[in-house]
Parts: sequence; structure tokens; C-alpha cells
Amino acid sequence: MEQRSADNSILRRSRYTAVFLGLLIALAALVVWNINTGSVHIGVGEIARILFTGKGDDTAVGIVWKLRLPRIAAAAVLGGGLALSGFLMQTFFGNPIAGPFVLGISSGSKLFVALTMIVALRFVSFISSWMMVVAAFVGALIAMGFVLLAAKAIRQMSMLLVAGIMISYICSAITEFLIAFARDSDIVNLHTWAQGSFSGTKWGEVRIFTFIVLGCFLLVFCLSKPIGAFQMGEAYAQSMGVNVRRFRVVLILLSSLIAGCVTAYAGPISFVGIAVPHLVKLLLKTAKPIVVIPASFLGGAVFCLFCDYVARTAFAPVELSISTVTALFGAPVVIVMLIRRHGGRA
Repeated sequence: MEQRSADNSILRRSRYTAVFLGLLIALAALVVWNINTGSVHIGVGEIARILFTGKGDDTAVGIVWKLRLPRIAAAAVLGGGLALSGFLMQTFFGNPIAGPFVLGISSGSKLFVALTMIVALRFVSFISSWMMVVAAFVGALIAMGFVLLAAKAIRQMSMLLVAGIMISYICSAITEFLIAFARDSDIVNLHTWAQGSFSGTKWGEVRIFTFIVLGCFLLVFCLSKPIGAFQMGEAYAQSMGVNVRRFRVVLILLSSLIAGCVTAYAGPISFVGIAVPHLVKLLLKTAKPIVVIPASFLGGAVFCLFCDYVARTAFAPVELSISTVTALFGAPVVIVMLIRRHGGRA
């Protein structure tokens, strides 16, 4: 019996090591792949020289440091954050179908960011990144508030998802109404942002959203133990000394802040928050937060880097919105999840 338990422990650790190693290799490969791919070809050797010495052709240095690397950082950090936000929402609602895009949280952030961009630019010539993040956070909290009100009245998760989708449509409709009365210069920026994109990211923005997302990641990782208890049920969590009411508020604040930050900088991005945590749990064959949290973050980074590569290159020089590509690869995962859950009930 003890030998079997020891063997199972070794197998689990081997599986965890293999998954994390695979994610790290995929992340490194996609970073190199994305740097090396674009309308201007830059060789691997020249890229290495630029990265490690800062020397090279002025045009190539500018492309690598000012265009490609900030975009890669945005895809990796914001993609990881979006997967983490999805994991927190799935923990909160106790359902793997919950996510910031499906529940309308991203659309609430989108509405308030659009409102800030349109209204504020009529009075000031510049909107700081912090203003965008705050607006997106407020929008995410308000949308989450409506979802929670619906959750009190609706016990079935399927109907709650429908309510979330309706909230998303309402926010999107109001956003389009605002855009209709915006100035032409604002419409161009809003249209690109509202479709979802990592392009145009600056290093100053990278520093801000990296600080926010990684700070939230560390907080969530430190909460691994109470999250694990909460997954076992509220009664069990209370018996383990978790203040459930306060803990639920923390989950809402962290998930909304992350989702709002992602939306503020990259626009609404679909299905990452649902598909990635589910795939990670399948690979790891566990739901332990101390393992799933970092794996989800890495998985979100890998997923969004891959999708951003497809968005840039599939129909070059035309660039697809990142949300279109994430939906293309993420939606089938959600469909399979729904079929499996329905089959489980049957």
C-alpha cells in the first residue's frame, strides 16, 4: 500500500514536471518565433546579437525593441493574466464554463474604457494608462455585480451564463452607441482596440500591466491553500478557518482587476479564461491550485503568443483581431466541455 502511494506520488511529480517543462519550452520557442516573424525578416543570429549586445542595424534594432518585444510581452503577460482571471471565476462560481468574456466582465470593462476614451478626450489631450485601468476595473466590478445579482435569482449555471451573455450584449450595444457619437479620430483608435489586439504596445505600458498582473498572480498563488479549501465547498472552507464572505470578495476583486487590466490594454479577448484552465487541468490531471495557478498562467501566455502569431501571419499583410483567433481555437474546447458535462448528467 505504501509502495503504491509512493509510486503514485512519483508519477504525479513526473507529470507536473513534464507539463511545466513543456510549457516553458513552448513559451521560449514562441518568443523566438514571434521575434523572427514579420514583414521585415531578421535572422536568428542578428536577433541574438540585438538582444544580448543591443547592437545591429538601426532598423532591425528598432523593430525588435520597439515593436516586436513589447507586443510579445503583452501577449505573454496579459494572456497569462486572462487565464488566471478565468481560473478565479471558475473557482468562485464552481463551474468550469465561467470566464470573464462569457459572463460579460470583459464587456463591462470595454464599455467603461470606451466611455473614458470618448468623454475624457473632449476635455484633456492625454489619457494615462492608470486612468484606463481604473475605468476598466470599475466596469468589470459593475458587470460582476449584475452577474452576482443574477446568480442570486438563478440557480442553474446554464441560465446564469445566458444572463452573462445578455449583459455582454447590452454593454456592447451601449459601447457601439457611444462610438456612433464619437469624433472620427477617436473612432479609429476605439475600433482597433475594441476588436482586441496586442499591437502598438509601448514599454511604459508593459511596465504598468506587468506590475498589476504579476502582483495579482503572487497574491493568488499565496492564496492557493484557501482556494483549495474553497473548492471543496464553503462548509469545508469554514471548517479550515477560511472567512468565506471575505474570501469571496477577494476573489471578485482580483479576478475583476486582472480582467479589467487585460481589457484596458488589449481590448476584449474571448475564451482564453475558459479554455486554458480546463486544458491545464486535463494535462496535469489535478485541480490543486498550487499547481494549476502557475500552469494556467504559463498556458495563457503560450496560448496567446500562438494566437497572436496566427493573427499576424495567417492573412498577412492583413492582421486579424486576437479575439477572432482565440475564439477559433478556444470555442471548440468549450463545446467539448459542454458535451462532456451533459453526457455526465445523462
